[in-house]
Amino acid sequence: MTEFRGRWSEDDVWAFLEETTVPIRLGTHRPDGTLWLVTLWYRHRDGGLECATQADADVVGFLRRESSVAFDISTNRIPYRGIRGNGTATISDDGGTETLRDLVDRYLGGSDSALADTLLSADREEVRIRIEPDVIYSWDFSDRMRDVSTDDT
Repeated sequence: MTEFRGRWSEDDVWAFLEETTVPIRLGTHRPDGTLWLVTLWYRHRDGGLECATQADADVVGFLRRESSVAFDISTNRIPYRGIRGNGTATISDDGGTETLRDLVDRYLGGSDSALADTLLSADREEVRIRIEPDVIYSWDFSDRMRDVSTDDT
């Protein structure tokens, strides 16, 4: 059961995750005990976070050895807001390609691009990473940043 802390209700957290398409930053441990941070696309499903990556990616091996993770999903533009937390990751050999197809649609808006063709290539072996959050802490700086504007030029 996930514990929710911070500014938002559980429903607010799930709504943020559905509408926000910035990548998840996932922290794990390497075999030597040092920390490793990887950025992945995610989707929210049934109270968990799901990612897809190649079966031979370093992070897959790290997570198979040590399943505890930390994560951050936060906006990159003012006003800054987001969630962070920790939980447990599991790797599944089933569902990786289906998860990746959903992620390509979510982040690229469809599969009509060279990047989508590369990612969805039949010779890629994908796995699904599912994160079951133990704690999610939400934060939102909208109030204190309401008079700040950004200029992207």
